[in-house]
Amino acid sequence: MTTLRLTQYAGGGGCACKIPPGELDDLVAALARPRSEPVDSAAELLVGLEGGGDDAAVVRLDAERALVTTADFFTPVVDDPYDWGRIAAANALSDVYAMGGTPWAAVNLLAWPRETLPMDVAAEVLRGGRDVAHAAGCQVSGGHSVTDPEPKYGMSVVGVVHPDRMLRLDAAEPGRALTLTKPLGSGVLNARHKATGTVFPEAVAAMAALNRDASHAAVAAGIRAGTDVTGFGLLGHAYKLARASGVTVAIDASAVPFLADAARAVDDGFVSGGTRRNLAWVAPHVDFGAAPEARRLLLADAQTSGGLLLAGEVPGHPVIGEVLPRGAAPVVVRA
Repeated sequence: MTTLRLTQYAGGGGCACKIPPGELDDLVAALARPRSEPVDSAAELLVGLEGGGDDAAVVRLDAERALVTTADFFTPVVDDPYDWGRIAAANALSDVYAMGGTPWAAVNLLAWPRETLPMDVAAEVLRGGRDVAHAAGCQVSGGHSVTDPEPKYGMSVVGVVHPDRMLRLDAAEPGRALTLTKPLGSGVLNARHKATGTVFPEAVAAMAALNRDASHAAVAAGIRAGTDVTGFGLLGHAYKLARASGVTVAIDASAVPFLADAARAVDDGFVSGGTRRNLAWVAPHVDFGAAPEARRLLLADAQTSGGLLLAGEVPGHPVIGEVLPRGAAPVVVRA
């Protein structure tokens, strides 16, 4: 296992292998037309396709509780199988935290090239996912597995949230600070890792870290708008929040935290196709000012298991901008 390079068994890696955001927008829009409702539904849908692309679906159980449900999986983002499992689980759980919820239970989603990769490697992936879920207080039991030419792993997660204390895309208000709870740069560092085998422990630690504490602090502070920063990059997720809320999001580029070596990775050309597609998609909706190309790429970098982007201030985390009344551009980058 110490010499096995999992990232060489997949064309993409992590959240950089998502369907491009523009294509996904079209796909979701097609699914929403014509509008359809379940027959004799047992629960009220609070957040779904109409929310602008929130991180999870939410249905009401009663006045105090709503069910949060999500699924997330991807190809290897690092070569170490245990770390990949930890990162994939943290990423899946993040969708619940991004809604202000608490994960209750998860099941594994595993695709495995059983003729080319040993099953004991798959066991290490599953062990990593289980350990992170258990650290989050989330039960893990069973799941679903298929044979696949590329390895893929993730989780389907169910959690709970108070219906009146959710975080969602369409609730950002002008006058709020903009907070980011993890540094950017995992995408370019993962691209360098895939190409060279160089391990970046700071990036692994950031991706495997839970968004639990930041989510709980945000809800306790009365914040009601937010999302997590994953495959569409900071700019893409900021644009989705601005679009859904009808506001402009101003980002102070100098205040955005980055992982060590991320800027150098961009300068050396380790930029994924997903990051470049992110930038091409969001560019018509962003006023970049004088921001250079390298900074634009970092702000659009396809993150795996990134932090929360919150419309409000959370102690201990950097404020990277503010929410403004809707202006000429949904997103503004200030030097």
